[in-house]
Amino acid sequence: MPSKTDAIEQRRCALQAALDARKSQAERNKLGQFATPTQLARDMLAFGLGLLPEGESIRFFDPAIGTGSFYSALLATMEHQPLAWARGFEVDPHYELPARELWDGERLQTTLGDFTRQVAPLVEAERANLLICNPPYVRHHHLASGEKARLQEAARVTAGVELSGLAGLYCYFMALSHSWLSEDGVAGWLIPSEFMDVNYGRALKAYLLREVTLLHVHRFDPNNVQFDDALVSSAVVWFKKDKPKADHSVTFSYGGTMQKPSICKRVSVVDLESAGKWTRFPKQDMEAPHEGYRLGDLFAIKRGIATGGNEFFILDEDKVRTLGLPQEFLRPILPSTRHIKVNEVKADADGVPLLEKRLFLLDCDRPEDELKRNYPALWEYLQTGLEHVASGYLCRSRRFWYAQERRDAAPIVCTYIGRSDHDGQPFRFLLNNSKATATNVYLCLYPQPVLASRLREQPDALRRLWGALNSIGKETMLGNGRVYGGGMHKLEPKELANVPADDLAALVGLPPKANTRQLELEYAVAA
Repeated sequence: MPSKTDAIEQRRCALQAALDARKSQAERNKLGQFATPTQLARDMLAFGLGLLPEGESIRFFDPAIGTGSFYSALLATMEHQPLAWARGFEVDPHYELPARELWDGERLQTTLGDFTRQVAPLVEAERANLLICNPPYVRHHHLASGEKARLQEAARVTAGVELSGLAGLYCYFMALSHSWLSEDGVAGWLIPSEFMDVNYGRALKAYLLREVTLLHVHRFDPNNVQFDDALVSSAVVWFKKDKPKADHSVTFSYGGTMQKPSICKRVSVVDLESAGKWTRFPKQDMEAPHEGYRLGDLFAIKRGIATGGNEFFILDEDKVRTLGLPQEFLRPILPSTRHIKVNEVKADADGVPLLEKRLFLLDCDRPEDELKRNYPALWEYLQTGLEHVASGYLCRSRRFWYAQERRDAAPIVCTYIGRSDHDGQPFRFLLNNSKATATNVYLCLYPQPVLASRLREQPDALRRLWGALNSIGKETMLGNGRVYGGGMHKLEPKELANVPADDLAALVGLPPKANTRQLELEYAVAA
């Protein structure tokens, strides 16, 4: 027979499932509503209670309480510890009103309202000493500009955190909770691990290192997603509201659970201050700054073009023929990598890739009256895109909504999404012998002037460089990117540009990077 707390949790889980089923996935994604699994919630509460002084009365607070998964976990793990009060906010009445009924008669007080608009208590006894939260995972593009400005100002005033406009709502929740936590109170946050690596996470990391005492960061194995309905790599961040000591160090753990991680290591605050990416801990040690070449010294790395509507602007050969579109306004373009089985793209005499799936990009810079007069088939096709394509943000910002960014074919392209469970290199570098451009599912590598001059002298060197790129160590590539749920990794242009490349420079006979004078002369000659 289940215990009282288990029975309550079973009812809560049933309620959560029923409420979730009444909403579409799109609705829940927009509001960032992803419920915390029972075992994870209990693991967090057991860990958090162990950080409080023994015998201290618990003042529990959850600013995004949902149906009360963390409060339920508190009941299951607190044993005989005294509970002074338990409170929480929930912005969505779809969840708050049924949750209030569920917990009627318990010591949990839920309030319907937007936590980010609440006024924090001034009395210390009304502030939490145990704040646990799985904040809404709302991406920045779902926040209106006026709302974002309000949140940025509130974060700055409350916690001195200057958040970027690219920060998700969870970052604002962490900053605004600062004044709801008592001195020496403990906070545990279940958040996406991406903040450890991305630029918008810098302000949050600075807060964790300077304004509070960061205690423990546990990152779950990205191949073991914590949420069935959200593809996100998760981490739990624990800190105490107290300024850190100068010699403070933080526990970083990875894999398994917080209580029994696969790997665990202490990392000094000094090292964390200088580390660009925190996801390297605890699996990798601090690296000495790389003084040699990086890929950005050899290649200008750019994301492929954004068309504004791939389904409309990218056409296969059959559709081109059926529509009778003029060849002068069509450029070959690479298909997605699932249609490219080999890492070298060969081409026919016209520069079109010799692939089973041959695609063309519609690109025209002529005015519509000329098209209507001289190219009626193209004009008629463009009319079909007026309602849904031409009105899109990217298209409507162009002089002609159907004119694409002009970009030469890159001799080497790289997939920007890879998987850590791939046996070999998680990112594929393709040697592009065609005239095909690429969409933004690829990173395009264009030789910098000094490399371009060497390639003119050594025509076969490009092939050697391509081979060397595909031989870069898996950990090096993954360590420079960012990770998401399900073991999915991404590389942005700046991250790929940061990969060490001394071996590649040596392949074309470039002088050591330390010899800056000789390199400057080579750049001047190449230019």
